[in-house]
Amino acid sequence: MKKVVLITGGARGIGAATARLLAQSGFEVCINYVGNHVAANALVKSIVEAGGVAQCVQGDVSKQEDVKKIFAFVKMQFGQLDALVNNAGILATYSRFENMDSERFLRLFSVNVFGAMMCAKEAIALMTTREGSKGGSIVNVSTAFVKTGAPNMAIDYASTKGAIEVFTTGLAKELAPSGIRVNAVRPGMIDTEIHADGGDPDRASKAGDFVPMKRVGQASEVAHAIKWLLSEEASYSTGAIIDVSGGV
Repeated sequence: MKKVVLITGGARGIGAATARLLAQSGFEVCINYVGNHVAANALVKSIVEAGGVAQCVQGDVSKQEDVKKIFAFVKMQFGQLDALVNNAGILATYSRFENMDSERFLRLFSVNVFGAMMCAKEAIALMTTREGSKGGSIVNVSTAFVKTGAPNMAIDYASTKGAIEVFTTGLAKELAPSGIRVNAVRPGMIDTEIHADGGDPDRASKAGDFVPMKRVGQASEVAHAIKWLLSEEASYSTGAIIDVSGGV
């Protein structure tokens, strides 16, 4: 029996690693991307060449019309949806809070919070047992920055992920009777391209000494946690937030 997963922001980093791993595990994968057409198509090609099933769809999750287009694509091309990984997220240049402006706040919350909420709403419609579907699973991607608040760096980004964790907790309780599990992963210092968005592309390598395990994490390690949360092995887990942070 096939299972279909949609991964938002899936063209790079944790999203791409998750797409590869889930495809290897038998999922049919839909990769959403906003602008990196080359990377998204290259990822699809690599999955297909390895014997998997994958397609990609462009769309900005902060725009309701794009979200509806993404899910219409999933329904048309795959016929069902069994899992959603709310991975799409943006990080602005590291800054002290007083130097941030309202446009920055709105952009981060639009993508990181409202985007995840709109995607979850569309996914529920396709998965809920209340409408005759067979249920499913949602995994939201947070950050270990919620533990510190990311002072002098990314208070706004940390705040969006704090909102995601509250959203995860509430939605898990609300959807439990409807056959949909909702969980989250909380990555720590992971070696991905997102650090360049913050203006410090080498940050992961420089921060390894601050991690109790004395190394940075890899995107594949977060992907394995996501895979477990989506699997039947996690069938009694909902509302959980798993740290993948090397002890941070």
